[in-house]
Order: sequence, then C-alpha cells, then structure tokens
Amino acid sequence: MKLRVFLAGPIHGFENRQEYRAILADMLEKAGCEVVNPWQREKLIYRGGVESSKLKTLVERDLKDIDGCDIFLAYIPILSAGVCMELFYAKRSEKKTVAICEIDNPSPWIIVHVDYMFKSIEEFKQSLEYVVRSGNANK
Repeated sequence: MKLRVFLAGPIHGFENRQEYRAILADMLEKAGCEVVNPWQREKLIYRGGVESSKLKTLVERDLKDIDGCDIFLAYIPILSAGVCMELFYAKRSEKKTVAICEIDNPSPWIIVHVDYMFKSIEEFKQSLEYVVRSGNANK
C-alpha cells in the first residue's frame, strides 16, 4: 500500500506561487507515494476569493485529509498561519511530520512539531528515501 502524503504549503497571499507543489508531488510520486494536494481543489476558491460561508468546510476537509495520511509534509518559505495550524494538528494526530523550512530562525512552535526539518527542497530530495522508509515504520 502506498504511503499517503499531505502536501501543505502557503496558499493565502501565495496563490500565484504554487510551483513548489508540482516539484514536490513529482518527487513524492517517483518515490512511490500518493500525494494529497489540497491546492488541487482549493485553487478555484482562492483565485476567486474565499467565500466566508465555505471557510469551515475548507478547513474541515483539510483536517480530514490529514487524518487519512501517513506523512504530513509542509513547505514553509514564509510564515503561514494555515500551515502552522495544520502542522500542529498533524503532530497531535501522531502523523510523521516533515518540513522544508526556508525561514531563518523559525519559531520554536515549528521546530518542536516537526520530526524532520530540511532547509531546502534539494536537501529534502537527498533524504526522501529515508523519510519514506520512516513513514512506512508507522504502519
């Protein structure tokens, strides 16, 4: 059975800079993982402006997707409230948590809730096989 990886990253204010998702999804799929990418369903909402009536459903759907995953991967080039909340939730839900954090001197709240921290996508790529093996250990 394939490992399921939730791919988190900033969306709000970052709507036109989502290229990282294709890069990371490709790497993960080549490593044999199934990628859950909330941007695929949320891009239409964010590009048109999020209606307040849909916010609760959007958040609940993301949390349900995290519940169904083995690994939570967060790309953090900037501080994002949504990514940090999802990270906290994933860690509290006993998921394997991984962050690619490009922020200098990240908050202790990020550091404490991450099992594996990388400074760049390239650094993550070099350790991807190890991360996938460790995710399989959770099963």
